[in-house]
Amino acid sequence: MFRRWYQGRLGEKLGRPFVHLLFGARQTGKSTMVKALLTKDAVVVDLSSAPERSRYLARPELFESMCRSLPEKPRNRVVFVDEAQSVPAIFDSVQHLYDMDRGRWRFLLCGSSMRKLRKAGANLLPGRSFIHHIYPLILAEQPASAGGGPEKARILPIEWKKTAALKPFPEWNLETRLAYGSLPGVVAAEERDRGEILKAYTEAHLEEEIRREALVKDWGAFLRFLQLAAQESGQSLNFASLSQETGISIPTIKSHYQLLEDMHIGYIVPAWSRNSRKRLLSTPRFYFFDLGVRHAAAGLNPNLDTVKANPGPLFEHWVGLELYKRIKYLGRGTVQYYRTRNGVEVDFIIENAGKAIPVEVKWTRNPTMHDARHLITFMKEQGARASEGYIVCRCHQPLRLADHVTAIPWQMI
Repeated sequence: MFRRWYQGRLGEKLGRPFVHLLFGARQTGKSTMVKALLTKDAVVVDLSSAPERSRYLARPELFESMCRSLPEKPRNRVVFVDEAQSVPAIFDSVQHLYDMDRGRWRFLLCGSSMRKLRKAGANLLPGRSFIHHIYPLILAEQPASAGGGPEKARILPIEWKKTAALKPFPEWNLETRLAYGSLPGVVAAEERDRGEILKAYTEAHLEEEIRREALVKDWGAFLRFLQLAAQESGQSLNFASLSQETGISIPTIKSHYQLLEDMHIGYIVPAWSRNSRKRLLSTPRFYFFDLGVRHAAAGLNPNLDTVKANPGPLFEHWVGLELYKRIKYLGRGTVQYYRTRNGVEVDFIIENAGKAIPVEVKWTRNPTMHDARHLITFMKEQGARASEGYIVCRCHQPLRLADHVTAIPWQMI
């Protein structure tokens, strides 16, 4: 059993008298993590099972009856519902039971999509719930392979608790991460099986899950959109171009992207817009949640050859996902990007507590002042708000390139 970074935090919060809602894409390890925390007296309702799902869809009142029939002792018995979005009516039942006797049951509802919940106007239990999100592995859960660089304190830190108890996933080098992504099941698998697992994920899980979640009128057109969205992942969204290539209207293209967000298959990174004096681009970027899944959805082979063909953009994509996941786990800050119409561009801006940290990503092993020029431009413009900038690259140790600009190895993010 591999230990996840969020596992300790989730276990701590489960002791608090609230309903817990846990969301994340399929195969990110939600159910595995939860089941590792459950005691023997916990009750599991698995709505990923078709017969179980059909039973509660036909008679959602059965859930409340089942909970009431449980012995009153032990108090705070955990009732875990997996893929809870499949039966939105269960959320109303949970509220009723919680309000009736909040000390008798401890509810944990897990889901891989917000789509049905939003369409059904599901009750997300405001004032009664904690919402948690689980993502593919972060760097600290899967350390760099031996000899890959320094293992010192991270300059862009992430909070850790009880790290000594962590059993890390197998160590990978950078190229392997860019080829296969960071889904727990893929990372734990043998190399010869990873590509097939990712293709199966795209075909059996991703496409079928979308079929079940949404009424897509033209499935062929949607599959063309999905492939193009994967191919252009990490770039600024161009709805007009996508519409022209797929034959889908722009409003429908936008709704398709919303569907991918609702199912936690991708994240929107907005453009920085804090300076009205500059002519800034305002189009957001969309990132697939995992590089391995991105390759498979784009019709590419998830392997090292795909990385060798054009590693720079994939490296930038990976760093963006790493920053996004950490900020979401920490529960503060945002990730944005900066680009002006004059060509000044910074890959990522981390904004937190009124401060902005610009981050450039370069594939180089030997960063220079030339690589820092856009960071310097941005920091001069922002003044005290942006006091330090970083270049994430493949150098072997941190390098001070200019006042307030440091190049760091990717292992030290």
